Amino acid sequence: MPEEKKQVNFQIQLDEQIAQGAYVNLAMINHSETEFVIDFIYLQPQAPQGKVRARIITSPNHCKRLIAALQDNMKKYEERFGEVKVAPMPPEGIGIYH
Repeated sequence: MPEEKKQVNFQIQLDEQIAQGAYVNLAMINHSETEFVIDFIYLQPQAPQGKVRARIITSPNHCKRLIAALQDNMKKYEERFGEVKVAPMPPEGIGIYH
């Protein structure tokens, strides 16, 4: 007989400052064997530097689940509102360097 999954209830606290959110328009991702580090950055147009608004450090396993959740949500979003078109990267030397 298959084992029944027990529903786990837990509460999530959300501080007022975090609840306000932060607009970002750039993410930089680095990783090691044991963790992913994602810096969420706001880069003001025509400004020479950006500011990290949040840094998330997570395990490779959780990062993969996050990617799957983002893909699922993007699919649902596009089904409801239409395809999101990704803007082309600016020419080399203008804006974001890669």
